[in-house]
Amino acid sequence: MENKINSLNHGHDQKKFQVRKLEQSDKSKGFIELLQQLSVCDSVSDKEFEERFQELSSLGDDHVICVIEDDQLQKIIATGSVLIEKKFLRNCGKVGHIEDVVVDSSARGLQLGKKILEFLAEHARSSGCYKVILDCGSENQGFYEKCGFKHKEIHMVRYFV
Repeated sequence: MENKINSLNHGHDQKKFQVRKLEQSDKSKGFIELLQQLSVCDSVSDKEFEERFQELSSLGDDHVICVIEDDQLQKIIATGSVLIEKKFLRNCGKVGHIEDVVVDSSARGLQLGKKILEFLAEHARSSGCYKVILDCGSENQGFYEKCGFKHKEIHMVRYFV
């Protein structure tokens, strides 16, 4: 698949890869399989996907999942999400939290991750956020710095499962 995606898009206008919001039909286009390249993501039934999609859709612009689809392959090849946190700090300000950014292993190097991040950061900015933050592994720090993010402080986690 790697050669197929890269050969299809090599030399073509990158504008063909448009960022858009997740649609319910994206499950059949490999959305869950793409997330599995990022982290633990068990199979999700059509019913479970529909229920979670509706739940997240009800949050409106406070939780946005975006994707990039390779229209020729009808496959989701990049995704990310942003959650808008409403705070009391900073005059009842808002912070955007970017999560679950992943580009299909066969489509890396096409600047799709950067397009996803720009879309999510712009959504946070236009929603009134005073900043947007994300967590990443040290192996991805250079990529995020190239996209305008700066290293700050330490990430901590406590898992319940």
